[in-house]
Amino acid sequence: MGDLWFGFWVAALVVGVIVWALILWAVFRYRRREGDKEAPRQTKYHLPLELLYTLVPFLIIGVLFLYTMRASEAVLDMEAEPDLVVDVIGQKWSWTFNYHGEEIPGIGVDAHNRGTLEKIPDLYLPVNKTVKFNLDSADVIHSFWVPAFYFKLDVIPGHPNSFQVTPNKVGVYDGKCAELCGEFHSAMLFKVHVVEEAEFHKHVKELAADGQTGHIAMPQTTKHVLPDTTKKEG
Repeated sequence: MGDLWFGFWVAALVVGVIVWALILWAVFRYRRREGDKEAPRQTKYHLPLELLYTLVPFLIIGVLFLYTMRASEAVLDMEAEPDLVVDVIGQKWSWTFNYHGEEIPGIGVDAHNRGTLEKIPDLYLPVNKTVKFNLDSADVIHSFWVPAFYFKLDVIPGHPNSFQVTPNKVGVYDGKCAELCGEFHSAMLFKVHVVEEAEFHKHVKELAADGQTGHIAMPQTTKHVLPDTTKKEG
């Protein structure tokens, strides 16, 4: 997806340079010069040129659409066997991450990390490993977005979505909800930690040691993240 994003900027730059060059050429080439008593000769109904100006934009759009579809299909392709499966639950107004750990050597149990309005959740991923995300919502439509992945996908109640990604650069990245979902939408954030595999295993073991084992189902989540509106100041 990063290559597609870069390619779009290059294409936009090339098209922009050509368009501005044609505009400036027309402005200076056909400007009214000092001493001219008549308007420049007017040209119209140039059928070949009009066809060219019509077909070229369609050609550009078609090429960009083709590359967009190829990149999207690659991300949504589920044929490859993932190294890790993470169930993502969006709820007002935070996230729950369920790690499928039973098939991971040295872990053997599922673990989870549940966020709240007061505590932004952390999503740990092993570098250079294919991760499958299963997205579902406990209430309204959210959108799972990690800008560094150049991809986002809607999180829809009753309509699970999935995609796969292989993070290839160690680092800490921002994640957020990209769908206006209510009063505290702007606080629906999370952090993505792409780490070495050994550090990922260590983190999941720490979750298990803290009692954060098992799979959190959606009906159990919303009551834990809704803000307490009963408290009064003073």
